[in-house]
Amino acid sequence: METKDYLAYIVEQIHRTIVATVDDAGLPVTAAIDMMDYDDNSLYFLTAKGKGFYDRLKKRAFLAFTAMKGEDTMSTVAVSIRGKVRELGGERLPRLFEKNPYMAEIYPTEESRTALTVFQIYEGTGEWFDLSKKPIERASFTFGGAEEVKDGYFVTDK
Repeated sequence: METKDYLAYIVEQIHRTIVATVDDAGLPVTAAIDMMDYDDNSLYFLTAKGKGFYDRLKKRAFLAFTAMKGEDTMSTVAVSIRGKVRELGGERLPRLFEKNPYMAEIYPTEESRTALTVFQIYEGTGEWFDLSKKPIERASFTFGGAEEVKDGYFVTDK
């Protein structure tokens, strides 16, 4: 698969992710965030200004998340991403609301939507694990010009 395929899978097949950021004490904080759109090299999500999550994104401009789909462990696909984020503001909000109509129930008025802002994950690395396949499928990918870093271990005949 190509990078766009992994990003599309996150948005279209999984959607809900658990995102980690770092607080002022250097401790991890998680939040459930919907990945709402993608393009060839990035993901888009929104949050409300004034939330702790918003403040952490602005201060650190980085996040990590894992998204999973499957009935049980051996049918699960997991995708993890670490990447740089930037705030885009409200220009992309209409597109995100169009692609994610449930958001109109959460933020029903134009006034309530003024608190929202869109973020883009524009550069990063990712890992794909598909435990439903035999052998297990594992792949790494990058986007937005990020350098691929090889880590982990490799099984050989030795």
